[in-house]
Amino acid sequence: MASETATKKIDIAGRRTRLREFQSQLVERMQAVRSGVDTRSNQLGVMIGPNRWLLNLQEAGEIVPVGAISPVPLTQDWFLGLTNVRGNLVSVVDFARYQGYGSTSVDKDCRIVVFGASLSFNSSLLVSRVMGLRNVAEMELQQGDSQNENKNTVGMNRSYVDGDSHVWTELNLSMVVQDPRFLHVGL
Repeated sequence: MASETATKKIDIAGRRTRLREFQSQLVERMQAVRSGVDTRSNQLGVMIGPNRWLLNLQEAGEIVPVGAISPVPLTQDWFLGLTNVRGNLVSVVDFARYQGYGSTSVDKDCRIVVFGASLSFNSSLLVSRVMGLRNVAEMELQQGDSQNENKNTVGMNRSYVDGDSHVWTELNLSMVVQDPRFLHVGL
């Protein structure tokens, strides 16, 4: 009984230490983003369909759970509709479907990544999963685009390979919002 209590105290103390370390790392990362330092190396990693994407932190805004999405009639199948994010109507695009893959099944891991204020575009992407911050300085730049399955994706930039041999492709949202196909959601 006494050893069980001691084990619980050690576990609680270990959790607190790990939480403090995590919080301090998070504060450091947030300060680096705010100051403009390291914005190219730290990017938001997301899964969209079968692919891993990197989003520039200046272009990616808020990340919210998938809530009610009001469908809009006579729109493309990849245009899911409108949702309310903190009092603002935001369009929701299933980017996997937009690229020609199957529709994204909404589950507990799915999120909506709202475009950042710098883009001045009230839109968002439905992502299968948010993978957290990724440091491209720790990845290997992939030469050529032979690994990219869909070479016609607008906004697709460089690709990187991480330490686990996963391919990550930068997605330039400022180029996506300029694509006529992306802008023309009506049938």
